[in-house]
Amino acid sequence: MMKTKKLLAFLLASAMMCTAFTACGDKEDSSKEESSAAETTAEESSEEETSAADESSVAGEQVQTGSFEEPVSAESGDAYLAMVDGEWYVQYWGTDEDLLTYDAGVVPITGDGEYTVSVNGATAGLMYDVTGDANGDYTPSGMSFMAVMVKDGTTLYPNMAIEITSIKMNGEEVPMTKKNYTSSDDGVEMRANIYNKWVNKLPEDAHDANGAVTDASAYSAQIVDKDAFNSGWTSVEVTFNVTGTGK
Repeated sequence: MMKTKKLLAFLLASAMMCTAFTACGDKEDSSKEESSAAETTAEESSEEETSAADESSVAGEQVQTGSFEEPVSAESGDAYLAMVDGEWYVQYWGTDEDLLTYDAGVVPITGDGEYTVSVNGATAGLMYDVTGDANGDYTPSGMSFMAVMVKDGTTLYPNMAIEITSIKMNGEEVPMTKKNYTSSDDGVEMRANIYNKWVNKLPEDAHDANGAVTDASAYSAQIVDKDAFNSGWTSVEVTFNVTGTGK
């Protein structure tokens, strides 16, 4: 009888141990499956986020560069409109680093004749540089300096004379109060000042198509009223005649 009870007890204990081991095995397998599924989901999510980020980066790059107008630099012999707003912020000096470089109207001087130069204050490139958004809202205002300049003009055409015939802001004619003269500020470029408050007397090399200019009552480095630009401008265009190139 005692042997029978011990045998039954042994069989019962064995059955309980098997059940416990089976349960542990099931839990471990289940845990492994859940962990594997979680890792797979995380990897898929990471790949999707990376792909989305890459697409967003590409799209952002297209918005920032693909939709911009071409920056314009003046080369030797080119005429351009040097322009500075009232805050000395929005400027163009003939380089591709200026805020007004986008869509700037630069022309090569190929001989005597009529030419037009311009700046555009409403480009996507300028908007992005100023506001961080190519579709931003900004309007340049005021005017601190303006001149028609010919890069290396004195070197290339020492007898060149520039006669400004028209100045337009936003398509409207800006009245000229005096005549412009032609001169060189550095002995290399040639210029015709439109508004230069730092020059209050005729320089020694001031001249026009007829020769030296000496009449300060008729000629000036400030030939427009700068206040005409205070209301804001999106485009400025200057037309002029060139003589004395020998071509």
